[in-house]
Amino acid sequence: MSGGPSTVTGDTQRIAAELIGLEEGALRRWCDGDPSGFLEISADDVVYFDPFLERRIDGLAALTVYYESLRGKLYAPRFELLNPVVQVVGDAAVLTFNYVSYGEGGTASRWNCTEVYRRTGDSWRLIQTHWSFTLARRA
Repeated sequence: MSGGPSTVTGDTQRIAAELIGLEEGALRRWCDGDPSGFLEISADDVVYFDPFLERRIDGLAALTVYYESLRGKLYAPRFELLNPVVQVVGDAAVLTFNYVSYGEGGTASRWNCTEVYRRTGDSWRLIQTHWSFTLARRA
């Protein structure tokens, strides 16, 4: 067997649907200016990369401080979560997708996202988040 993603099984499909649902729910809240959806699904040891920040954010407490600074400042009347892929490895799963948010004038912002989830008991929690711009210009 190769080292690539495993064959999609019923369990993988169920996990994929669950993680995509968690992500879509958090994104809906985010687009309404409420970052709490992501905070609620993040583990205490979450790490976060954002193209607007110079350094990685380590831990839920630090991420909460950052997200609270954004509360009520972000708004998108609609978004699309495109091309989601979930790869499950034991009690971890990686969700990758393209994201497009649309501003009030219809202007699109395009992103790439990688989310790593860890299963603890019956729940999944984000342990690593990485956002980048799609087709970012080189410096």
